[in-house]
Amino acid sequence: MAKRKDTSEPAQATGKPPQQISALARGLELLRCFGNGAEYLGNAELADRTGIPRPTVSRITATLTQLGYLLYIADLERYRLGPGVMDLGYRYLASEGVSTLARPFMQELAEATDCMIALGAPEATHITYIQCCQGSGPLILRMQTGSRVPIGLSAMGRALLAGMTPAQRVPYLEAIQRDNPSDWPAIEDSLEAAYAEYAAYGFCTSQAEWSRDISGVGVPLYVEAEQRMLAFNCGGAAQRLTQQVLTDNLGPRLKTLVDQVEALLTGQGTTSAQSHRG
Repeated sequence: MAKRKDTSEPAQATGKPPQQISALARGLELLRCFGNGAEYLGNAELADRTGIPRPTVSRITATLTQLGYLLYIADLERYRLGPGVMDLGYRYLASEGVSTLARPFMQELAEATDCMIALGAPEATHITYIQCCQGSGPLILRMQTGSRVPIGLSAMGRALLAGMTPAQRVPYLEAIQRDNPSDWPAIEDSLEAAYAEYAAYGFCTSQAEWSRDISGVGVPLYVEAEQRMLAFNCGGAAQRLTQQVLTDNLGPRLKTLVDQVEALLTGQGTTSAQSHRG
């Protein structure tokens, strides 16, 4: 049988969202079947609940088991949710807790500075915004929760790395170098400067680097419960956020915000990046 020609255009060319990955969607659909009295389910039951063919269900459950998202109980010949799902849940709840507590302080600073204040979590070579607050001025950034910025070039990303130990940085630096081999020497130099800036001031800056129109300042936050780093940033139009504004005004104010969030989170085991690094 001849293969059907794929006439669809790349998502980036059409401006449309990427097409859904059916295998991933089906895997998540199977995971959603568990709970509400259905703690243990077999392949036949999962196929009945989802309408996915049983041979396909068997392949998906085998993959999810290998990845730790399902556990196979041989005596019952059924599956239950595995530690991988619980780990994702804990990560979400921890980040959501920080986001909820931080939001009032973030919104207050956003309004006071006419900047965007964001909280982000690392994802490979980027940081994803998990909370975002906007000011009301005409030159603020129109970014939102779910937006991504490069770790190596953004103030938030530099702060994230600066708050880590050298060993903790390694996987991120390797990924950045792998994805940006020609730009890596310049990125590496800028990161070394960022580490020195963080040691001197407690924050990192980025001026019209990952975007020629955007400048900002970042401060890290170490989350003890997850043993990982998050980061805050304060950003806006590069034309008004000069290096002096970032260093003398926004950096200290963002540090104060992080101190306020830390004060609320002390009882939850969250500590500053500075104390984490000693």
